[in-house]
Amino acid sequence: MQIISGTTQFQIPEETAAAIGKFDGVHLGHQKILEMLSRQKEKGRKTAVFTFDPSPAVFFSGRGEEVRELSTREEKRRLFSELGVDYLMEFPMNEKTAGTEPEDFVRRILFGQMHARYIAAGDDLSFGAGGRGNFTLVRQLGASLGFEAEQVSKVRIDGVVVSSTYIRVLVERGEMERASRFLGRPYQILGTVRHGNQIGRTIGIPTLNQIPEEGKLLPPFGVYYSDVLLDGRIYHGMTNIGVKPTIREGKVPGKQPVVTVETYLYDFDGDIYGEKILTSLYTFRRSERRFASLSDLKAQMQRDIEAGREFHRGRDCR
Repeated sequence: MQIISGTTQFQIPEETAAAIGKFDGVHLGHQKILEMLSRQKEKGRKTAVFTFDPSPAVFFSGRGEEVRELSTREEKRRLFSELGVDYLMEFPMNEKTAGTEPEDFVRRILFGQMHARYIAAGDDLSFGAGGRGNFTLVRQLGASLGFEAEQVSKVRIDGVVVSSTYIRVLVERGEMERASRFLGRPYQILGTVRHGNQIGRTIGIPTLNQIPEEGKLLPPFGVYYSDVLLDGRIYHGMTNIGVKPTIREGKVPGKQPVVTVETYLYDFDGDIYGEKILTSLYTFRRSERRFASLSDLKAQMQRDIEAGREFHRGRDCR
């Protein structure tokens, strides 16, 4: 996949089948659009996704408000590549580009620079200055410029429309199984393994420590049954998301503790500091809490591990 990022001056030399959107989560609704793009490869067209960086939600939120999203830039790149996208456009979002007139955006950027000869979009498409661009405009311009425009119907599960907004609510509630149904995969956190305080090793339960990327939406603090993808292999484990309230070392009074994603793998004890891992969250087990002692914490973690092994045995037998 070719990534075009940080520039408005680009030119894709091949005809493309394109989609435009935020694609937060790259959920089942987004995947339906990408499937429609892929069908255009039979006509010799490359698939292209147009997104803004930062996303409109982040750009328009203002400096005082933090926006957390389902997918980081790197996570989106990974997903688009896995789904067979040929070109990913990460168009810079700033005051000038945000003010682009919708018709100019379609003519100059989508049709001209991206060489789009097929555009797929939902009926809720919004783009350009004031969000005035919509699918009706795309279809009208397609008729005059000579490209195809196809409207994509919503994907529904149990009568509920699959949307990034709804999935964010599910993640915030810790409803990971339902979130995974709408995403088409478990909720995932991509990150590099960092050095922690090594407390896990002192009690015989070493963990992999990830610092989530800024802006990543995390579920409620607590313990989750999980998997980790490392070097093409999947390892079962359990993940704690939170601030480790039992461990006081390194905490500064008046300063917010660092939120970490710590995973214990049942059958792994390697040194992978600096390696990138993908953690998939399946089911919420319990909330994070402060224990009276490290021995109490260890006893609870051992109970969690046994329950987790049973959980994964059940999944592996399906």
